[in-house]
Amino acid sequence: MTEKSFTNLSEERKSILRHNLKTVLDTVDGRATVMAATKTVPPEEINFAIAEGLTDLGENRVQEFNAKYEAIDRDKARLHFIGTLQPNKVKYLIGRVCLIHSLDSLKLATEISRRSEGKDLITEALCEVNIGEEAAKGGIPESDVRDFLCAVRDLPGLRVRGLMVIGPHCPNPEDYRPFFARTKSLQDRLAAEGFFGEEPLLSMGMSDNYALAVEYGATIVRPGTAIFGTRPYPVA
Repeated sequence: MTEKSFTNLSEERKSILRHNLKTVLDTVDGRATVMAATKTVPPEEINFAIAEGLTDLGENRVQEFNAKYEAIDRDKARLHFIGTLQPNKVKYLIGRVCLIHSLDSLKLATEISRRSEGKDLITEALCEVNIGEEAAKGGIPESDVRDFLCAVRDLPGLRVRGLMVIGPHCPNPEDYRPFFARTKSLQDRLAAEGFFGEEPLLSMGMSDNYALAVEYGATIVRPGTAIFGTRPYPVA
């Protein structure tokens, strides 16, 4: 990719993106990987952010991931998948993403394993935890996470590296503290049992709480709006 990938951006827009990204990177200060959530963000803005130092980005929807894939500067950035994933869409991600953040069922784990083994690959993933026990959200209930990890532990082609959490929405960022603390405690207990290998990953924290998440040991944070601004999301 060359600078032609984002020459249509106005200087004003470039300045905003540059400032926002620098603010996030300075806040995190190397304590965690900044993985920008890029839902609805056009490739030229993503490529500009990559040129400004963004190293990791995550998509929420397989269809959008496929549409952007060839246009993204993949030589300089790692691609993650962070949204709800249906087993029949796994085939589009194997060998194309460095990490799937939303492993939340045995059926999904089995399909990732099958597809990965078929390509002689090992796909890394994070177990999504429903830390707030919200009926409308995916993820494994906190009390079931250990049993789930035992069930998927020996699947070929799949390596679970840690946990991912999306806490309940809290108007006051300080209210996320108990959820982050519980997730970190769970992560530490499971890591001590050897579930995640030598360098466990903990993906938590978005635009309104990523700095707090780093305080609680997040190794990956997922800001989107903090970098790209408020975006109009299409109605599903």
